[in-house]
Amino acid sequence: MQTLRTRRTTNRQAGFTLIELLVVMAIIALLVALVAPRLFGQVAASEVKAAKTQIELLSRALDAYRLDNGRYPAQDEGLNALVAKPPTATNWNGPYLAKRQLPKDPWGGDYQYQRPANKGGVDYDLFSLGSDGKPGGVGDAADLGNW
Repeated sequence: MQTLRTRRTTNRQAGFTLIELLVVMAIIALLVALVAPRLFGQVAASEVKAAKTQIELLSRALDAYRLDNGRYPAQDEGLNALVAKPPTATNWNGPYLAKRQLPKDPWGGDYQYQRPANKGGVDYDLFSLGSDGKPGGVGDAADLGNW
């Protein structure tokens, strides 16, 4: 009989009560509420840095294109001239991008190319429309470019 009482006591002490589980879940929720905004802020900042880096790499590829062909791609040729030879390029030595395809910006949009420059680039404007995919904006939704 004593063995049966010992087992019952041990079994009762082995598990967690509902109150204990709720307290642990509340602590985890508080930690997430405190840490999540900081983490999401870092993600947005890293996307902006990635876009700036890609714009710089695309600018270097455009400069290499210009050295070979004596001009930047025309507006209608666009950034595709970096991966596929346009009919008007006489000394095309591409593709000018290592992966042989145009990258998307960190938000999944296409990089915009305008020639002649309208927004402040020297010979061309190269930019991302930001997280909202629309011209203008503030924060991570702001346009990022070579200007």
